[in-house]
Amino acid sequence: MPEQVPAVRLTSITKRFPGVVANRDVNLTIERGEVHALCGENGAGKSTLMKILYGMQRPDEGAIEIEGEQVTLRTPADAIGRGIGMVHQHFKLADNLTVLENVILGAEPRTWFGGIDFAAARARIEEMSRAYGLSVDPDVLVETLGVGKRQRVEILKVLYRGARVLILDEPTAVLVPQEVDELFGNLRELRAEGLTVLFISHKLDEVLAVADTISVIRRGTTVATRLDPREVTSRRLAELMVGSELPTPELRDSTVTEDVQLDISGLTVLTPEGRPVVDDVSLRIRRGEIVGLAGVEGNGQTELIEAIMGIRHADAGTIRFLPGGVGGRSPTMTRGGDDITHWATRKRREAGIAYIPEDRHRHGLVLEGTLWENRMLGHQTQPPNVRGPWIDRRGARRDTTRIVQAYDVRTPGIDVPAAALSGGNQQKLIVGREMSGEPHLLIAAHPTRGIDVGAQAAIWDHLRQARADGLAVLLISADLEELIGMSDTLHVIYGGRLVAEVDPRTVTPEDLGSAMTGAGDDSGDSSGDGSGAGS
Repeated sequence: MPEQVPAVRLTSITKRFPGVVANRDVNLTIERGEVHALCGENGAGKSTLMKILYGMQRPDEGAIEIEGEQVTLRTPADAIGRGIGMVHQHFKLADNLTVLENVILGAEPRTWFGGIDFAAARARIEEMSRAYGLSVDPDVLVETLGVGKRQRVEILKVLYRGARVLILDEPTAVLVPQEVDELFGNLRELRAEGLTVLFISHKLDEVLAVADTISVIRRGTTVATRLDPREVTSRRLAELMVGSELPTPELRDSTVTEDVQLDISGLTVLTPEGRPVVDDVSLRIRRGEIVGLAGVEGNGQTELIEAIMGIRHADAGTIRFLPGGVGGRSPTMTRGGDDITHWATRKRREAGIAYIPEDRHRHGLVLEGTLWENRMLGHQTQPPNVRGPWIDRRGARRDTTRIVQAYDVRTPGIDVPAAALSGGNQQKLIVGREMSGEPHLLIAAHPTRGIDVGAQAAIWDHLRQARADGLAVLLISADLEELIGMSDTLHVIYGGRLVAEVDPRTVTPEDLGSAMTGAGDDSGDSSGDGSGAGS
């Protein structure tokens, strides 16, 4: 009996760009009818490899075989013609068109007199929806759909074009947990119908849950292929991805001082309707201290940090900050420092408050701008970005090069747009920018969200070093292990109030999760006394 040929085989694929080798001697075999996961850090070369398989890039060396036949893919149309379809991480849908119109766009069936055969298209889409469990109304506008259903439309688009191999690039990055479960159900339906799925991800628990086989790519080359998820752990996969033992979020010796850097008292922020979204919050952060803030999203974390940054108006309470050095002040006094409650954001920035926003694309970067232009954002009035009243391009470029080297931002150069970087490298650029200029307080909102374990470890190292150097940090994160491991003091926010202060050395993720949902014992409430660690 002849051996079954694989759906896809990549042999010795190499791709070079000016100043960087994106893929080097990559080998990958994907069998028919399986979900094959490709894992790797952000910037490891996964996306470049998939663009090669989808005809968006041409390899400099190596061979591509599809169902046993060596092929040359010059365009995505070539790949589609060979049964390869790709669902990109950022969807490519027209919001003002219906689901049906989006699915058939560019591949419209025709009637005998040349018009679009909508009836035939609708029948086919409904048939595919039933066969693959991708239920979605073909007549609704895409702009009315949530993210999970938009993703189904993208999958239907490639299936409609006859795809037998689906490439899903970071498909869970924009999904909530329920939508992730639904997607995995869809993938199992696709597999049951004989289709092949190539699943690109750095979320290892998800990979282990859905994949039949796993390959790992590191620094542009494959380091493990066709691993059995029943025989490998997420920790082992992470170690393969980063090339060393997996680091953990943890603090070592205490560096907390008696100097209160930020003192918030009775802070309240109201909605336009008068409802408090931050409700009488009091909090202290000392130099050399990381204060963690745990809470289910939507419980006031965003509004709190925006009030600290001056982005949102405070309706009651005070925010005091100790700018510069101690300068003869008594920072251990309950109300030491300057009242910055009504300062403009720019003035707070210039006083030494740095900010890593929770959404790097909306609030952290201008994606079309170069790296050196993005280095200036939020710091455009301060050296090395200015000299006197003038922009200092040379200084900004020189310091961007320093950040790229110090924070291991993997890029061919500082003149590429920020959009060209992987998510992890975009985040490292932001962290490097915000840690420059010796800030006194860092507001870090989800600093490791959506990035791989290697980039996570690098950011943890930078936070630990800055803490040792005396930086005060407010850390907001949805990763409970990160919060527990990286906090000197840990508060829980619920319904806009600080409802508990827990000891990160003894609290468990389960206890923390219970408190975050309002089910925990609130006897440790510290919301009304202005106290933090050591108060």
